[in-house]
Amino acid sequence: MISRRTFTKAAGLGVGATAVCVGAAPAAAGAAAGRPEQPKRPAPVIPATAPGTHTAFTDLKQIHAGVLDVGYAEAGPEHGPVVICLHGWPYDIHSYVDVAPLLAAAGYRVIVPYLRGHGTTSFLSPATVRNAQQSAIALDVIALMDALKIRKAVLAGFDWGSRTAGIIAALWPERVKALVPVSGYLITNVQAQKSPLPPKAEHIWWYQYYFATDRGRVAMETRQYRHDLCRLVWDEVSPTWNFDDTTFERTAAAFENPDYAAIVIHNYRWRLGLADGERCYDRYERALAARPAIGVPTITLDPALDPFLTSTDGAGYRKHFTGAYEHRVLTGIGHDAPQEAPTAFAQAVVDADHL
Repeated sequence: MISRRTFTKAAGLGVGATAVCVGAAPAAAGAAAGRPEQPKRPAPVIPATAPGTHTAFTDLKQIHAGVLDVGYAEAGPEHGPVVICLHGWPYDIHSYVDVAPLLAAAGYRVIVPYLRGHGTTSFLSPATVRNAQQSAIALDVIALMDALKIRKAVLAGFDWGSRTAGIIAALWPERVKALVPVSGYLITNVQAQKSPLPPKAEHIWWYQYYFATDRGRVAMETRQYRHDLCRLVWDEVSPTWNFDDTTFERTAAAFENPDYAAIVIHNYRWRLGLADGERCYDRYERALAARPAIGVPTITLDPALDPFLTSTDGAGYRKHFTGAYEHRVLTGIGHDAPQEAPTAFAQAVVDADHL
């Protein structure tokens, strides 16, 4: 979505970052020194799959990682190259219900976690601040990788997931093999977010400003209003996606998490500079405010009908990607790119892995 150059790794931005706030899991071991690079095989061709072909994940798991007990879906061979798929708001792991089997069939181990405050992901301690600032969510994913002993993965995401994947690629590139971010470079600069956008762009963000009020907070805490608000957002941002009630309700179950309202409200208020983050994340936010470049192999995707995009040529964020790079436009597709266009999304993942 709309985000409000070059950064070499700042001192102290290591994987043990969460130790500032809580005890972090040990970092996974690095690559063996001196191992020669193997020539890459051609990227597999992903077979065409209609959206909605799959309706559920068959392997749902839980693991303690950082401050969370993370719920996640897993598919594919245990020792395959890893892809981590990250959802956005108001969505959940079912955005990847068709993508995951496609990648699994291509030989990938696919991990699809519920972000904090969603689905079966819960906080280990009631005393932990229900914080949804961008660096906290990124560190959740690093902690998950450490808990699963994943040294390096392809990261793919949209919305909150795209931002999170981009942050990890910028600050911890040694953990990212390749990147597929929908809508490109979404790292938030809170100070820049204080400047107004053109009115048409502001209009699509109506819920962000609603959440800045107590009225909006209460709405998110009220089950029926929360349900109906999220359904309205789906309708508005995916104008050609003919999803049915059952599809939405599968995802809406993830909104029943007791921390959901607090996490959503904090995320949008923090991005507007209306809510404080935690001081233990300040060093990461300072680094991110410098708009760090992303040097890992990347394929950016712009859905042609995503109302949050002012254009789909990627020109506005191209300078932030300094490594091997491609840009693709998803014709006729709205905001929830992986669920609306699973074949194209999965193909982008395997192609990015082969750049």
